[in-house]
Amino acid sequence: MEWMNYHHLYYFWVSAREGSIVKSSAKLCVSQPTISAQIKALEKSLGERLFERVGRRLELTEAGHIAMRYADDIFALGKEMRDTLKGRPTAKAPTLSVGISDVMTKAVVHNLLLPVLAGIEGIRLVCREDTTDTLIADLAAQRLDVLLTDAPLPPGSKVKAFSHLLGESGISFFAPADMAARLRRGFPAGLDGAPMLVPTENTSLRRTLDQWLEEKGLRPRIVGEFEDSALLKVFGQHGAGVFMGPTYVEKGIRDQYRVAVVGRTDEMKERVYAISPERRVKQPAVAKMLEASRGWAG
Repeated sequence: MEWMNYHHLYYFWVSAREGSIVKSSAKLCVSQPTISAQIKALEKSLGERLFERVGRRLELTEAGHIAMRYADDIFALGKEMRDTLKGRPTAKAPTLSVGISDVMTKAVVHNLLLPVLAGIEGIRLVCREDTTDTLIADLAAQRLDVLLTDAPLPPGSKVKAFSHLLGESGISFFAPADMAARLRRGFPAGLDGAPMLVPTENTSLRRTLDQWLEEKGLRPRIVGEFEDSALLKVFGQHGAGVFMGPTYVEKGIRDQYRVAVVGRTDEMKERVYAISPERRVKQPAVAKMLEASRGWAG
């Protein structure tokens, strides 16, 4: 019988959490070569590479993500055992692991997840942001309970999962107040030739925007394309160009980024989908989110 060397696993777990050998060495008060040797021994015993080096950081491979999920459970269980033996309370908090596509508007995600935190006592929320394709793979590998994204699973997807439409909203255009005042007159005509910040072409909203602009005969000057919706808004906040967001969270965007509304349209919609492994959701926290989202926007 092959036995797991938990000493090796612990060094891997800490290194993955810290993101580098240097940081884990400082945390564990162990030399860097020792930690590297322990991780290599674990990789050899498992027959899988667990890390890839990206610049100065360590990034988990697909096998590394799987090992990390098990390591989290193993060391959490070890802490629970120690607390039990010492007579400390050990009520295990329920966990909801949510994948968030990097194109999602963060204010919308907050509004969708807040009822879960408020409605399920003691729940621990784990949010992971990445590209939709990466998160779909994580969902298939059972590293996530649910994925929030802007489009349903494509037809013919090999992943066994189901798309649930949570809601949709019209679109508002934003810019700093002085720019918004100039472009607001005769909206949407003022967008023609105006600098604009847009999502990347692989997003549902970008495809909808391109079609809407074509129908209106508008040719804005695209000055930036972003996968990360929050980074896009920061550039817009500092006057780089007009940007979009769901009308549903218009006030939150205005307040957070100190921008003004250029105009609104219901001819475009931003949609939010929850993708889960089940058609009829049984996971209590996911079910709570789906229930709370009903009618969140029209």
